[in-house]
Amino acid sequence: MKKRKAKQRAAPLAAGEIATNFTRGMIAAGLLAAIQDSRTSGKPHGRKLLRQALQGGVALAAGAAVAESMRDQDYFGALSALAGGALGALALETLLATETSEEIGLG
Repeated sequence: MKKRKAKQRAAPLAAGEIATNFTRGMIAAGLLAAIQDSRTSGKPHGRKLLRQALQGGVALAAGAAVAESMRDQDYFGALSALAGGALGALALETLLATETSEEIGLG
């Protein structure tokens, strides 16, 4: 009788890998936001830049977790990582929203 080989699964993303992916995304998104803001308005807006950088970090970390889960055919894990990333980005959007000219009474 032949023994079936158990599927070898890679370990899920460790906390260090998630932090590394977050940092990479935050730096990349922050650099892009700073360059784009400085070209349009002359100087980057601090709160907006922070929000976009953090959202980039969340998006990359969530994307890496989704890809890892999909590779392991862990669809619930992939859906959970996607939902977590979306909630994280939405929370940052809400918490670090920049005021528009109408909100501060200038328009």
